[in-house]
Amino acid sequence: MAACSFRRSIASQLSKVLDLPPENLIKSISAVPVSKKRHVADFQLSIASVTEDGSSDCLAPDLHLQAQKLAERTVLQQVLKDGSEYGVKSELFSTVPKQKAVIEFSSPNIAKKFHIGHLRSTIVGNFIANLKVALGHEVIRMNYLGDWGMQFGLLGVGFQLFGNKEKLKTSPLQHLFEVYVQINKAAEDENTKKLAKDFFRKLEEHDEQTLSLWKQFRDFSIDEYIRIYKRLGVHFDEYSGESFYQEKSKEVLKMLENKGLLQKTIKGTGIVDLSEKKDLSSFSTVMRSDGTSLYITRDLAAAIDRMNKHNCDTMIYVTDKSQSNHFQHLFQILKLMGYDWVERCQHVSFGLVQGMKTRRGEVIFLEDVLNEVRSRMLQNMASTKTTKEIEDPMETAEKVGLAALIIQDFRGLLSSDYQFSWDRAFQSRGDTGVFLQYTHARLHSLEQMHGNEQLTDINVACLQEPDAISVLQHLLRYDEVLYRSSQDLQPKHIVSYLLTLSHLAAVAHKTLPVKDSAPELAQARLCLFQAARSVLANGMKLLGITPVTQM
Repeated sequence: MAACSFRRSIASQLSKVLDLPPENLIKSISAVPVSKKRHVADFQLSIASVTEDGSSDCLAPDLHLQAQKLAERTVLQQVLKDGSEYGVKSELFSTVPKQKAVIEFSSPNIAKKFHIGHLRSTIVGNFIANLKVALGHEVIRMNYLGDWGMQFGLLGVGFQLFGNKEKLKTSPLQHLFEVYVQINKAAEDENTKKLAKDFFRKLEEHDEQTLSLWKQFRDFSIDEYIRIYKRLGVHFDEYSGESFYQEKSKEVLKMLENKGLLQKTIKGTGIVDLSEKKDLSSFSTVMRSDGTSLYITRDLAAAIDRMNKHNCDTMIYVTDKSQSNHFQHLFQILKLMGYDWVERCQHVSFGLVQGMKTRRGEVIFLEDVLNEVRSRMLQNMASTKTTKEIEDPMETAEKVGLAALIIQDFRGLLSSDYQFSWDRAFQSRGDTGVFLQYTHARLHSLEQMHGNEQLTDINVACLQEPDAISVLQHLLRYDEVLYRSSQDLQPKHIVSYLLTLSHLAAVAHKTLPVKDSAPELAQARLCLFQAARSVLANGMKLLGITPVTQM
């Protein structure tokens, strides 16, 4: 494509924004000479020849300022035109290839606690998936359940002793947890141990009765998880689990043996040597002495199977950092087995959260956290005088409360540990999710008050006040922030961007009234607030937050 056709296309785009005929612009657009400074634009527009007065003796700093003004003037139209696509359509992403990603996250263990680590994995994985989807990648959201292993022998025996079919149907997660706690008290008893071993052996041999009971544990649990994840605003494309890979992990052990990677210890366990010098200074155990598989063997089988099935460009595991060693071993073994795609696997790890307790004590069920979030927020809302007219206070409280939870979690680097505090998370002023929701609701009601019409002919030049300019300049940076988060998968860039946007919008809301301003100015200001709300909503949704329109 010759420079002239580039010039023509740039001119035609600029002409819409600047309201000048394209032929006036073509002469002002020139290709930029190659320079030693990298990252220079390909084309430049001579601002002097375009700005109203046409006098070309402006000094350089003035020109820079005018260029900035030109960008600010275009940003509102861009935001309102692109809507939810604003920022993700940026040329920053033009060289990023569209990819297919499998993201494994949440992954609780059936009949065990859904601890705070699972909650973090759920919201972090959901954020990464949302961001990738927004940027046009194909994503498979995978929940890899702990649904196999010796504990199911115990659970099976426990259910035969203490189980209740009705409770299993109505509240499976709670009932199975209670059964598991009860049978664990008897787990030291030799007879119980033997029964549990027998039950699990029958499971591994696909005994019909045993398998059918296990399947009920799994299916009812998944149904309840789906319902609870929905409250969190999270869904999965696939509920996988360790149980899928019980057979396939035997094949993995065969492959390791055939490649000469499997070594037997004196005790009869199977290990893979991971050391540089082959002196067993680092190794991974992949087989029990009775020949059965371990967690890592099933993970190897799962990785190989997923790659074959989905043929994805990248595979991301979202778990806490205590599992870093496990994933290092996993990736090293896959590499030794000759799977080059392991370079495209990634462990996104996060730190530990201390001190999250609900009224029922420590977190055992995800639902307890959601109920706690909702009841605390309802209490807060009841104590402020403006809450009366909300249509669905329960739902609003849940959405605002979740925003509080997510923002507190996403403010720092994912890898850092933090002390959880309900009070800090729920402050209505300051850098919290409550403040983001409050700002969104206020801007929304401002639009409602002024007739919510599609604003078309806006004279952006009216927006001269510093408080307006600050919002405009901030809106211009949105794509850079998305780009940073897409590179390092850290939500904190987007969080601090949205908090700043909310603070700037709150100030502008005070100092730039829409009501009682001249029509042209009122329109321009309304447009500014609409754009701010649109970008705020887009960013919140990426983080996994549902913006509320009243609170």
